[in-house]
Amino acid sequence: MGLFGGQFANVVEWEEYRDDVIFWKWQNREIKKGSRLIIHQGQDAIFLYNGKVEGIFTDEGSFDIESDIIPFLSTLKGFKFGFNSGLRAEVLFINTKEFTVKWGTKNAINLPAQGMPGGLPIRAFGTFNMKVSDYLNLIEKIAGVKQMYTVDNVKERVMSMLDQLLMKWIVKEGKDMFNLQANAFDISRGICEDLDMEMSKIGLTITGFSIQSVSYPDNIQKMVEKNAANSMIGDMDTYQRVAMTDAMAKGGRGSSVAADMAGLQMGMAMGQQMVNQMQNGGNAQNAGGSQNGGAAASGGTVNFCPNCGAKAEGANFCPACGQKLK
Repeated sequence: MGLFGGQFANVVEWEEYRDDVIFWKWQNREIKKGSRLIIHQGQDAIFLYNGKVEGIFTDEGSFDIESDIIPFLSTLKGFKFGFNSGLRAEVLFINTKEFTVKWGTKNAINLPAQGMPGGLPIRAFGTFNMKVSDYLNLIEKIAGVKQMYTVDNVKERVMSMLDQLLMKWIVKEGKDMFNLQANAFDISRGICEDLDMEMSKIGLTITGFSIQSVSYPDNIQKMVEKNAANSMIGDMDTYQRVAMTDAMAKGGRGSSVAADMAGLQMGMAMGQQMVNQMQNGGNAQNAGGSQNGGAAASGGTVNFCPNCGAKAEGANFCPACGQKLK
């Protein structure tokens, strides 16, 4: 049993089952006669011999290495398994699915803004999508020296350049610094193009990039909200009336000071309105008196004496004080 124990067949397959692994390398083990290659769904397998790509296999299934795989390898087509020797090769398993990765700025990015010498600090969050596109580049730049490559490794690489790309495309688009969320699509498209160009150097492609939220410091956010509220209300007179009504409504729920102030302001306004009405009424009476006096001046009938108020009944002189009436 000991004589043939080293000749037991083995299985070459992906043994790292984490979902965030982009590639995993089966290496430093001897492939025995009768060994099988197992490729699962969503995987490709690349045979490497002495650091050189010998063959790429994309069909899922279980394959006999001696009869199904070796005949298709570039320089190992005539390889024969010996009694005491096997094939020492590496097999690189590639995860072919598309990954969705969350990103977020670690520190606030100071964007140049008018009237703010230190810039406008913002934070942004979102996602990007990526997948493996160029196996040869990936092997040359990454897989040749690594056993495994994960989503976190890619994220770290992306984040190292993302702050500069955000600043570049926000400034380049000339967008309103206080309304970046409305322009997130155009900014994201530019960043996606630049990121894809950079990541293609290591065999990856960025298939999508999105900005889900942009946040400002609390004091800036309050100013933006206040400005938006004032713009919706319109003129200041309307704003004051709405604020007064709102204060009275809140007064019923405990804001007595605000309610008292609102009530006082409304009382003063009503008092002023009454004064104006009284003044208008007095002006109307004066106008009527002038008309009566005019009638007297023009020789019309006078029923009461303007001097003592006695009833005149159309007489030419007042029967009480003798005042001339006509």
